[in-house]
Amino acid sequence: MTPSELLTGQHRDCDARFADAEQAARAQDWPAAESAFAAMRGEMEGHFRLEEERLFPAFEQASGMRAGPTVVMRAEHAQMRQLLDGMAQALAARDGGGFLAEADTLLILTQQHNMKEENILYPMCEQCLPDLGRLLEEAGHAA
Repeated sequence: MTPSELLTGQHRDCDARFADAEQAARAQDWPAAESAFAAMRGEMEGHFRLEEERLFPAFEQASGMRAGPTVVMRAEHAQMRQLLDGMAQALAARDGGGFLAEADTLLILTQQHNMKEENILYPMCEQCLPDLGRLLEEAGHAA
């Protein structure tokens, strides 16, 4: 598995947990919604940390681009975290409509974000970082 495939796989894992959380919220199965949302949020935060703490700094150092695509990706991560906070608040209030409204916005942003990473940033990282697989392994992710 290439590093890009590993990172893309993490996106797909988050997508699956996201769908689980939405389905449970639609059914007003609050315990299942809470569990699925916690799993989704944990996976997303882990992925964001991997990128922000390992991948982005390595790419910036190797490419010299410190005001490039990683700045946009970090800003989008911050937007996604705000939406996750809104989803958590709605879930705590058992507000299915509010949860699903935040989820719809997050879904659109996440899909656009993932496409940019998968089609632009990850290939750039593989070009600039010949040791990308090792970098991900050191971070606790097999490539």
